[in-house]
Amino acid sequence: MSVGNFFTTIKFVLVGLTQQPELQLPLFLLFLGIYVMTVVGNLGLIVLIAISPLQHTPMYHFLSNLSFIDLCYFSVITPKMLINFLGKKNMILYSECMVQLFFFVVFVVAEGYLLTVMAYDRYVAVCSPLLYNVIMSSHICSLLVLSAFILGFLSALTHTSAMMKLSFCKSHIINHYFRDVLSLLNLSCSNTHLNELLLFIIAGFNTLVPTLAVLISYAFIFYSILHIQSSEGRSKAFGTCSSHLMAVGIFFGSITFMYFKPPSSNSLEQEKVSSVFYTTIIPLLNPLIYSLRNKDVKKALRTTLVRR
Repeated sequence: MSVGNFFTTIKFVLVGLTQQPELQLPLFLLFLGIYVMTVVGNLGLIVLIAISPLQHTPMYHFLSNLSFIDLCYFSVITPKMLINFLGKKNMILYSECMVQLFFFVVFVVAEGYLLTVMAYDRYVAVCSPLLYNVIMSSHICSLLVLSAFILGFLSALTHTSAMMKLSFCKSHIINHYFRDVLSLLNLSCSNTHLNELLLFIIAGFNTLVPTLAVLISYAFIFYSILHIQSSEGRSKAFGTCSSHLMAVGIFFGSITFMYFKPPSSNSLEQEKVSSVFYTTIIPLLNPLIYSLRNKDVKKALRTTLVRR
């Protein structure tokens, strides 16, 4: 069978979050509400930063890109999940499966590195404030954002290329609501040792490196903050970091629980709950965390509303 025919003939069936019919409509309404709030929140933050003086600040340049990434990888997963709540036969072509997997990995990996870049930005702002505008120039900021996307693209290309070499002659029923790497590996009748090794190496690298970079950055940040004489200065410095720390903890915590728990603790229901958290809840929480806990964002929003 040619590759083209394989792409168009092989189909998978998505089980979804639940197989209980009475829960389908309530879950559809719940996730539809989350979808609307996430789109409005992230798009609103992007537009607000674009039309306000905040766009010239590196931190808000990164925050705008974070909202863009959240919006993209959320939209890769959620629309199909909403359709599946209302459909009876939730079929998906192999080609659609690979496309969704590719873009999901691109944006998830890019988000991890962008959060790391934002930690570096906070480190420079707190530890080298006089050199901040020199170190975090617009050129450097653009390169850092581009690097996050390139690393995401390379990770996705590696995962997808390895996945496309597998044969799926077992059951084509995916007990999940999207095409996750782990759920696809469980269906393959090929030797998945290389894929599992790649998953361990790439996921481990893309989790361990950003986590260590964030921890090192905040170790220096907290050391500098503790040497600030005034309590007001310390409070202000902690305030600039608290939103980012919260976002980092939620993102990497859920990713670690999903992919690095012991094999003996594997549970499909636990995996689905964890997946919902980092594919659906995090894109909703990020704009709320940064807008509700950020005086500059709230001030820019008030100014924009007054002008309108």
